[in-house]
Amino acid sequence: MDDKDRQIIAELQANARLTNSELAERVNLSPSPCLRRVRLLEEAGILKGYTAIVDTEACGYPVTAFVRIRLQPHNGETVQAFEAAIAKIDVVMDSYVMAGNADYMLRVVVRSLKHYETFIRSDLHSVPGVASIDTSFTYGHVKHSLVLPIDRDRHS
Repeated sequence: MDDKDRQIIAELQANARLTNSELAERVNLSPSPCLRRVRLLEEAGILKGYTAIVDTEACGYPVTAFVRIRLQPHNGETVQAFEAAIAKIDVVMDSYVMAGNADYMLRVVVRSLKHYETFIRSDLHSVPGVASIDTSFTYGHVKHSLVLPIDRDRHS
């Protein structure tokens, strides 16, 4: 990845709805080479997709919870079953494998505390191997970014 690719990525992170002509102009390329670079970045898996950013509260999901999960037993079968089950639960927005006291950290959005209870009782308790669940609820939002600081990282 060179500086021109980094410029393309930065522009698309700021506005993924740019036309190829607009993008080419912003990164000082002609449209054909710009499109070729975008396609190469997509094929390499660097650009993974394009999406709309949705306000969770405006869509009826005002409650965000961070859920720490510990599994037992710690074996490949338990891990695979847990990850497969979590991937199917719509209210789980993110799932991370963790170091430390928890094996996984989930970011979950729900409509209410009652909806969260249903998620725990119906969805999470039915997943084999879940040994403990520890939840923290958010009450405010300070920063959320989907923009990778790609220009600043390249010299470190």
